[in-house]
Amino acid sequence: MPTQDIYLSVVIPAYNEERRIAKTIQRLRTYLSRQAYSYEIIVVIDGARDGTVRVVESLKSSIPNLRLIDRKENRGKGYTVREGMLAAQGKIRLFTDADNSTDIAYFANMRPFFDKGYEMVVATRNPRDAAGATQEVSQVWYKRILGIAGNLFIQIVAVRGIWDTQTGFKAFRNFAAEKIFSQTHIYRWGFDVEVLALARALRYKIGIIPIHWFNDSESHVKFLAYFQVLWETVKVRWYLARGYYNLSKSEARSPKSETSPQFRTSL
Repeated sequence: MPTQDIYLSVVIPAYNEERRIAKTIQRLRTYLSRQAYSYEIIVVIDGARDGTVRVVESLKSSIPNLRLIDRKENRGKGYTVREGMLAAQGKIRLFTDADNSTDIAYFANMRPFFDKGYEMVVATRNPRDAAGATQEVSQVWYKRILGIAGNLFIQIVAVRGIWDTQTGFKAFRNFAAEKIFSQTHIYRWGFDVEVLALARALRYKIGIIPIHWFNDSESHVKFLAYFQVLWETVKVRWYLARGYYNLSKSEARSPKSETSPQFRTSL
């Protein structure tokens, strides 16, 4: 399918998802095949050690819009989403979690923002961001406490005014996705904060939609990941202060401590 014909690219970062990925892909296909616009589904494997690749490969013959990027080395969710976003060809590029915690039907609520000229639209589980946001099953108590405290810290340091920075359902116009993800430096769980901070620094308009979110007990997010996000938030603030990001036509510098992957992309 020619690049200019693809309206929506859906990127799914996946690590050891052989038990859940097929159901998620089939749900995407069922919904998207009923829409008037063209689409592609890109599954990016983050060095999986189970049968995730085999499962996705088995679906390719029946889902021609399905693409697979199989990277053998585990680099983190942020790196994986970045890889998919820069390989995508859609005019709108959305990433969603492999556990299908946010249903693809919510993309219909994002489209009006893009029609109004917004460059980025994010989903939220927090009613402070948008009325009507809810969670099907509440997270365990320590995750709730860490989430509240962590978000207050994130707002103070990097992204003011957004209470739910971590929901894995965010969409971008193609040029905004390439501008942002071509220069991200955070490759683990804190990448959402970097993406939002960059969008703010670039003065992109960010829309927020409420969702009904399903908490998956098999989540790969571990306890220490919450503290990793806080540390990476500090790094984002440092990168902004030091001018590591290209917020104009001039070249951006790269932190010496991290190596950015190189991708060739085209619109």
